[in-house]
Amino acid sequence: MDFDMAHYLLTEGRRKEKENSSMHSPSKEAYRKCLAETLLNNQTRILAFKSKPSASIQGMIFNEVCSSHLPKSSAKPCRYIPQDAERTLDLPGLIDDYYLNLLDWGSDNVLSIALGNTVYLWDALDGSTSELLSVNEEAGPVTSVRWAPDGRHIAVGLNNSEVQLWDSAAMRLLRTLHSRHRSRVGALAWNNHILTTGGMDGLIVNNDVRVRSSVVETFMVYHVLHILKLYSVLDMVLIKICRAQMAVRWRRRQGTRR
Repeated sequence: MDFDMAHYLLTEGRRKEKENSSMHSPSKEAYRKCLAETLLNNQTRILAFKSKPSASIQGMIFNEVCSSHLPKSSAKPCRYIPQDAERTLDLPGLIDDYYLNLLDWGSDNVLSIALGNTVYLWDALDGSTSELLSVNEEAGPVTSVRWAPDGRHIAVGLNNSEVQLWDSAAMRLLRTLHSRHRSRVGALAWNNHILTTGGMDGLIVNNDVRVRSSVVETFMVYHVLHILKLYSVLDMVLIKICRAQMAVRWRRRQGTRR
């Protein structure tokens, strides 16, 4: 109901009586009628009972098209970060040396742990622990471990500069790589069949584990004390060294440093 229109129609009769008392010219009366027809559309009913007009088809189509292009707002759930450790492992005999890599988690959810001269495997699925290998005092201690991408084979770096390759499923030694390092092997990285090793002598060695003479490339990072970490992706090797926390990127097969 239009209250403004109802008020106008109710008071229009009194206004006409007052206007009739004072004579108006025919031009003014014609102007008043024309203005009423234009603005009021000859509406005379005070109460209008009728249903709400339905939306036009064009408006409905427009609304559907617009709503289909609007992005659906879906609030992403907040990531839950636990405040306490899920599991705590007791590791007696773990060497406290920042320059060694004594833990590595494999793709099959098995954690390799080097404790002194022995390497253990802890299965996170069932919580079982098994001993993979143990080396003698002359070769040990173990200075690095690294799983291959298949989650079955693992490389083990030793203090005597050797690297052993083991089959964790069969629990047997596959081969020993006599690298060109002059000191312990503290960093390992896999890239398919290429195993990259790094020692505290600054030497980086790429080994093809498929061939008998495994060394395919060597390069030296001068003026460093230790190779902390190795990452091998595609044809690049990322080397993290201890001095000033530097990182060096090296392109394999070309020997270009960046």
